[in-house]
Amino acid sequence: MARILAIETSCDETAVAIVAEGKLLSNQVASQIDIHARFGGVVPEIASRQHLLTLNPLIRKALASCQLGWPDIDALAVTNGPGLVGALLVGVSTAKALAWALNKPLLAVNHMAGHIYANMLAGPVEFPLVCLVVSGGHTELIYMERDMEFTTLGQTRDDAAGEAFDKIARFMGLPYPGGPVLDKLAYQGSPVLEFPRTMLEEGSLDFSFSGLKTAVMNHVHNCRQKDLPLNTADIAASFQRAVVDVLVEKTAMAIERTKPASLLMAGGVAANSHLRRGMKELAQEKGLSFRVPPPALCTDNAAMIGAAAWPLYKAGRKAPSSLNALPNLGLS
Repeated sequence: MARILAIETSCDETAVAIVAEGKLLSNQVASQIDIHARFGGVVPEIASRQHLLTLNPLIRKALASCQLGWPDIDALAVTNGPGLVGALLVGVSTAKALAWALNKPLLAVNHMAGHIYANMLAGPVEFPLVCLVVSGGHTELIYMERDMEFTTLGQTRDDAAGEAFDKIARFMGLPYPGGPVLDKLAYQGSPVLEFPRTMLEEGSLDFSFSGLKTAVMNHVHNCRQKDLPLNTADIAASFQRAVVDVLVEKTAMAIERTKPASLLMAGGVAANSHLRRGMKELAQEKGLSFRVPPPALCTDNAAMIGAAAWPLYKAGRKAPSSLNALPNLGLS
């Protein structure tokens, strides 16, 4: 049984996992949320330095947690993009050094492919499929005819959904990271405020959340300026409803266009309870199987990198020793 040790350092989570033919043996994540919370967002240089401090001890912890040694590892997998270039370099350099020292194959994994393949840790999925990928830096609709073949149907033209969540939360003075806070706060309010749903030109599967973000910020600013009551729970519920409406509607359009066998969702915002419910209802309406990772595997982790590395390992698609970090690496 082939075992892959996977490394993920694309942003502010240092993560190491060991995956054996699609089965998760160990999943270790060292979060930097407390470090970056005082700044209201990720500071790239601090994230890189923290990866340097944390990665090697985390690798030892992953091996010890399943009582394995280096002879038991058959390949090294690493995220080489997209992400913060300094953070990516820590993981890529470590994986390259280990692969060279151990004479093991090196596997390069796209971070967004990892998010999609987190779904495969629960078992095989039926192709063709449509996957909505929603995270802090990405909002994309991906079509997969078969394993490891990606076609981008639509993507954000400005703010990603997760980015909009975080910016609105910060503007409202809510704790970092803002997405989970807004999700919980929305349950205390009602979506009574009419914020815009930007659908772009007819037939487009692209997204735009900058207008919605501006509308919410203007509403908050006007209330503060005129000393009007500011119901943050209603704002959270109304903003979140607008985001979910657009994401679900665009996904429905993608389903009509591609006729997939299954619907997937992935990325950090896929942990949002309102979006999970809306996407599940859409899948039921369209008669599709639906899968979304558990919340712990929606945010950045190395288990998803190991899952995406498995088909690469089977196909013998080794990365060269010249592998570099690619901060703007595309999925298609």
